[in-house]
Amino acid sequence: MNNFNYSIPTKVYFGKGKIKKLGEIAKAYGEKALLVYGGGSIKSNGIYDAAVEKLKEAGVQYVELSGVEPNPRITSVEAGVKLCRENKVDMIIPIGGGSTIDCAKAIAAAAYYEGNPWDIVQDCSKITKALPIISILTLAATGSEMDAFAVISNMERNEKLGMGHDLLKPQASILDPEYTFTVSKYQTAAGTADIMSHIFEAYFTTDEGAYLPDRMAEAMLKTCIKYGPIAMENPENYEARANLMWTSSLAINGLISFGKTGEWSVHGMEHELSAFYDITHGVGLAILTPHWMRYVLNDNTLNKFVEYGINVWDIDKSLDKKEIANFAIDKTAEFFKKMGIPTTLREVGINEEKLEVMAQQAVRFGMEDCFVPLTAEDVLNIFKDAL
Repeated sequence: MNNFNYSIPTKVYFGKGKIKKLGEIAKAYGEKALLVYGGGSIKSNGIYDAAVEKLKEAGVQYVELSGVEPNPRITSVEAGVKLCRENKVDMIIPIGGGSTIDCAKAIAAAAYYEGNPWDIVQDCSKITKALPIISILTLAATGSEMDAFAVISNMERNEKLGMGHDLLKPQASILDPEYTFTVSKYQTAAGTADIMSHIFEAYFTTDEGAYLPDRMAEAMLKTCIKYGPIAMENPENYEARANLMWTSSLAINGLISFGKTGEWSVHGMEHELSAFYDITHGVGLAILTPHWMRYVLNDNTLNKFVEYGINVWDIDKSLDKKEIANFAIDKTAEFFKKMGIPTTLREVGINEEKLEVMAQQAVRFGMEDCFVPLTAEDVLNIFKDAL
């Protein structure tokens, strides 16, 4: 275990009916809010009305930014910044999944930045101040409700970049599992894959002695494997939705990654797929993950995959190590397929045309410190395997 500093300042309000706390929470940060949301499903399922009612009761005024994209665009960030400045808002309240919360985070920081908002996406050291964020989660996937990160797309440049800063951590997050009851089977599957990928990125490292975080990671993976299919088949199963929602938050808030080292691999590759083809993030991750696993399996990584196979998939530990490792990868691919997620890039409209340029862009910030170091050629090979 390496040295680390751990601070998660987000106050979580978890459970049924926690929206009733919104007015009280918001009032502590000021008198006017920017509501940020996506396509409007929150208006049909009653979440919007519940939030607005509590804000009105508390005397908190609001303006709105709607239409945030599934892969949030810098253009939406720019529109949000304009609203913040024109209306002198005191806080931002995103209602939605990770895309909406990510957009809100970028707006919160860009509202205090005089230059182009894309500047701070490219260089987070330019962030010096941010508006407070109170998130209301409606999709268990990215964990953005409890971390310091956001991912923003610039479609004109075919770039999708991650940004991170302590000031981007929400001050409070309302997590009501019932707000995920209306999430479709497809998005539930993609969200589960996204959660699992966050865990994989923290789990597959070369660190030794990180016994506790690895055991916690395995428990989270088993939770996804158990409850993902249940939530798909019975979307109003509160137990399933609650377990997935909390796992989503814990998977990327540092709990299983602090004390460990290594860059992320699959996320960097998938961001290029989304930047060029605007596909669903969790789907891209699910397609790439088994192929990445097979590509990096070697004598040096074998024991980690054996550990994964035995502890997560309950594979017989008396089998040959290579057999266990390959069986574990097969089980991973089979699980995503069982969840109804496409298994090849061609199924989501991606062919050979842009693979080389995407591979080059995937490694432009470096993948030398990953579980297995990857070059552009390695990434290209993984893309080709996934076709």
